[in-house]
Amino acid sequence: MRSRQRMFAAVMRLLLKCLRLGRRRRFKLVRQAEQLWHYGHLCLRSLLYNSFTNSDVVLDSLFEPVYWLVDHVTRWFGVVFVALVIGLTGSIVAIVYICLLPLILQTYTPAWICWHLAYGHWNLIMIVFHYYMAITTSPGHPPQAKDDLTGVSICRKCIAPKPARTHHCSICNRCVLKMDHHCPWLNNCVGHYNHRYFFSFCLFMTMGCIYCSISGWEMFRDAYAAIERMKLLEKERLQVAANQTYYQTPPPTFSFRQRAFHKSVVYLWVLCSSVALALGALTLWHAALITRGETSIERHINKKERQRLQKKGKVFRNPYSYGSWDNWKVFLGVDMPRHWLTRVLLPSPHLPHGTGLSWDLPPCVTEQRAPLLAI
Repeated sequence: MRSRQRMFAAVMRLLLKCLRLGRRRRFKLVRQAEQLWHYGHLCLRSLLYNSFTNSDVVLDSLFEPVYWLVDHVTRWFGVVFVALVIGLTGSIVAIVYICLLPLILQTYTPAWICWHLAYGHWNLIMIVFHYYMAITTSPGHPPQAKDDLTGVSICRKCIAPKPARTHHCSICNRCVLKMDHHCPWLNNCVGHYNHRYFFSFCLFMTMGCIYCSISGWEMFRDAYAAIERMKLLEKERLQVAANQTYYQTPPPTFSFRQRAFHKSVVYLWVLCSSVALALGALTLWHAALITRGETSIERHINKKERQRLQKKGKVFRNPYSYGSWDNWKVFLGVDMPRHWLTRVLLPSPHLPHGTGLSWDLPPCVTEQRAPLLAI
């Protein structure tokens, strides 16, 4: 009897020891899992944490795949966009010469004929010249020899010194001096050496579209009314043909030449008006940036810098702005009064001020300004 009690007590003690060991192991596993969780969470925060992170950074990160797709599509379709610009502009010029110019020569007074011929051809020459120069002129790149190059930062993609106002273009895969943006309609970057050509093309193209829209308004109304009349007569002709008798004749129809003329006038007015609105808004936007002495990229940089200094009670001033009037003179390369004619109102291939590597005070600036806060 005693032996049985001893055996039972020994078994119970062994069972209790097993339970205690199992409980300790369970607690140990739970503790290890918690430690691993906290350690992984800490590693993740150490990799992703950034004190400068805000909503803009998060949106940029989310849209990074879209940017990659747009960069690669733009790279391959740039030639198509250039061909589209040339084709649409050529079609408008052909319609003007074939359809509208003979009508102008027959109906307008000699003074108006001289005005249209002079202004129209001047505007066309300015458009063709500046577009050709914008697509063929290199925007400017930092030199390959980096020994004498002074850079304010290092490009993360080129791993090379980056001068002031220089930015990396992901489409061209190169750093561009005073980069404004990559324009698919030029298949080229807009930078230090072709920024003036790009803006002048936008300006003169907008002026040409407005000129065609205003001059062709009456013709557009007549052509649109004629097309509506053609549709009505075509409908009546089909009805008569369906119920034709020997004493009924179908109404007269317009010839192919008349149809082509009216549709060409409507096409010209609609296209010119649409381009004038869209390109005019873009031109005004770039004119405001030029007035402030900024590029499209610098506008975002200056906005963030302005907000950062405003929190500290300081005022940000753009170091590359010399005042509204002087900014335009520097941008257009106007050093003396006659340059407004020879360099602005006439085609001119003159180079911009400076090399794009350093930004000294241009000689055309009227006032010396104190050094400003750099970006």
